[in-house]
Amino acid sequence: MSTTPNLLIVDDDAGIRNLLGEFLKQHGFQPFLAQDGKAMRAILARQSIDLIILDIMMPGDDGLSLCRQLRTESTIPIVMLTAVGEEVDRIVGLEMGADDYLNKPFHPRELLARIKAVLRRVHGAVREPQPTENQIYYFAEWSLNRGLRRLLSPDQCEVILSAGEYALLLAFLERPQQVLSRDQLLDLTKNRMAGPFDRSIDIQISRLRHKIEENIKNPTMIKTVRSGGYVLAIPVRVEQHA
Repeated sequence: MSTTPNLLIVDDDAGIRNLLGEFLKQHGFQPFLAQDGKAMRAILARQSIDLIILDIMMPGDDGLSLCRQLRTESTIPIVMLTAVGEEVDRIVGLEMGADDYLNKPFHPRELLARIKAVLRRVHGAVREPQPTENQIYYFAEWSLNRGLRRLLSPDQCEVILSAGEYALLLAFLERPQQVLSRDQLLDLTKNRMAGPFDRSIDIQISRLRHKIEENIKNPTMIKTVRSGGYVLAIPVRVEQHA
């Protein structure tokens, strides 16, 4: 990620686009503005983007459709903006691979905090190299190369993870056979505590299970602990590579 992160704001409301653009520019970001999916794709074709702020309610291709399209070709982090009370939209957005969401209306500083948290998760290792970058985690014939952010299946096929899925898997691999509550997982992966109706961790768990479990109805790796949370129920071997 560059010194000045590039953010793409996709919202059909010109007032919101311009307001957010000015606010984020004042806080050290380079904003790019798009009023719809066509403009979004044009910017992505010519510009490297570090994070996308994507409104759900737009004419034409709505935010959910655009999120689905983006996830077929990109792992760029996505923060979705949703209308208050539209819990179904939030859940669907997370299931499609969004990394976080924020209800409208919101305070720009809350959006700023969410953006920084997602970018820390995704790019922290790039900005602040650590010796653990060269670690490779081996579990149940799978492997995760932390430096390359590359997950390989038992048959050595690469499995693409969203930023949220990667952060969640890494949290488990660093704490194998340890029960982690939803609050702990949310704090580890999103740097915030769960609200009373926050289902984002459960949705990310479901997405991750679909990618690494042989039978999602009877998972053998990431197991649910009643009234406790989740646990990576298998041993993990860690190797340091040059």
